[in-house]
Amino acid sequence: MTLIQSISRALEILELFDENHRSFSIKEISTKLDLNKSTVHSILKTLKHYGYMKQDSESAEYSLGWRLYERGNLLMSQIDIKPIAQKYLTKLNQQTNETVHLVVRVDSEALYIDKINGINTLVIYSRIGKKVPLHSSAVGKVLTAYLSQMEIDSIFENYDFKPATKNTILNYEDYLTELENVRLLGYAVDNEENEAGIYCLAMPVYDYTQKVVAAISVSTPLVNVTETKKKEILDLLCQCTFDLSMELGYKKD
Repeated sequence: MTLIQSISRALEILELFDENHRSFSIKEISTKLDLNKSTVHSILKTLKHYGYMKQDSESAEYSLGWRLYERGNLLMSQIDIKPIAQKYLTKLNQQTNETVHLVVRVDSEALYIDKINGINTLVIYSRIGKKVPLHSSAVGKVLTAYLSQMEIDSIFENYDFKPATKNTILNYEDYLTELENVRLLGYAVDNEENEAGIYCLAMPVYDYTQKVVAAISVSTPLVNVTETKKKEILDLLCQCTFDLSMELGYKKD
């Protein structure tokens, strides 16, 4: 596949920014990407012109521009499941008093498209619009488990099983075993695999084509988890995902 170098470099610059790195100088970007300063300056100037970058008048550092926010909102508005799912997420949140998420798969990652915080919110990783790895999250496991083996192999061909905690799955073979368990049980577990101290349960949402189109999860501090609480959450989560699936046209065989 032939890539256009200037576009690739522009995207690499945009990918540098995250929650912990909100602004960079031209020198910092040049060093991180091993690019000539003049090249970085030209790309940043172009991105700034179109609103994808902004520059601080005092520090001269660059940060992400509002045009990205506009484009992101446009994408989110195209995901029709979010407004439909809202009432079900709200009910689940009220029933469990825990943090609930609605998540879809975007290529080799899972994307949070809605979130309602629980009473004892310790889930600091998740936020609407953030992506989470497929291998270390309960929602990621659910969104992967019901794909064809060909699709799974394609997604994980060059996948980086990056460790997030000491419990994270680190190889493809173990992950495939985990997916078998998800299909057998009907739900996925994240036991401090993505964020220390957080336990998460997730189940699939189906549409009228009988395909999994999203996952809903309930996240809680691990210290609160007992077998009784786990069963209560699973029962409520099962009803929630079933009701939403039915509204999306799903018909159980």
